[in-house]
Amino acid sequence: MRALADYVHGKGLKLGLYGDAGLRTCSRLQPGSLGYEDQDARTLAAWGIDYLKYDNCNNQNISPLTRGVDDPATWAGSFANSWRTTEDIKNTWESMTDNADKNDKWAPYAGPGGWNDPDMLEVGNGGMTIEEYRSHFSIWALVKAPLILGCDISSMSAETKEIITNQNVIAVNQDKLGVQGRKVQQDGDLEVWAGRLSRGRVALVLWNRGPAEASITASWSNIGLNQSAVVDAHDLWTDEVTSSMQGNLTNKMDSHACKMYVLTPK
Repeated sequence: MRALADYVHGKGLKLGLYGDAGLRTCSRLQPGSLGYEDQDARTLAAWGIDYLKYDNCNNQNISPLTRGVDDPATWAGSFANSWRTTEDIKNTWESMTDNADKNDKWAPYAGPGGWNDPDMLEVGNGGMTIEEYRSHFSIWALVKAPLILGCDISSMSAETKEIITNQNVIAVNQDKLGVQGRKVQQDGDLEVWAGRLSRGRVALVLWNRGPAEASITASWSNIGLNQSAVVDAHDLWTDEVTSSMQGNLTNKMDSHACKMYVLTPK
């Protein structure tokens, strides 16, 4: 395993493993860590593992707690760097959008050192369109979710690679202020999501979740900017900058598509 970890690190990636606090994992096919927690932790560290995803199935010594199912964001920060806030994601538009909505309410509990996790990225797995995957990656980045790839990176398409390696979007996710972006405006299927960034900037996503092309307008006052502010708007997917915008930003999007910006006050 150490050799595998070294190989993965040599590719510029990090390696995570799955474990369980019970006698067996949730599938009941693999042994868990119950009674061997310290030994397993030392082993993972010696292997150079970067990330541990830890379940609590098949642990008869601990009574089920409702809070562990419904609201881990309220208590898990004392011993974990991230916690799941949703059901397991599926490779469908409906599942992805549902997880985005369910994760949103836990935003006050996220911040540097502890992050809400609406589950892994499905980008590249083939169940959604490219526009839907771009929306998926944009929202996960905005809400500071752990960006954990769920696709086979050895056979990903050029379009998938273009999405998951967009440095502008990743920079929003990794911004040092660490504020989870939120849904701040909704008109039916037309939504505005936004979040504060360092240096007084704002990340903005206009998201058309409807069945047809539509225009969405975000007013400065709804996204944390002074209404009189003059800003430069950097489109993170086209890498184009529109200078000296005032009051609001409007754009038209195809069905299930989004536009993502960083707004920088002048």
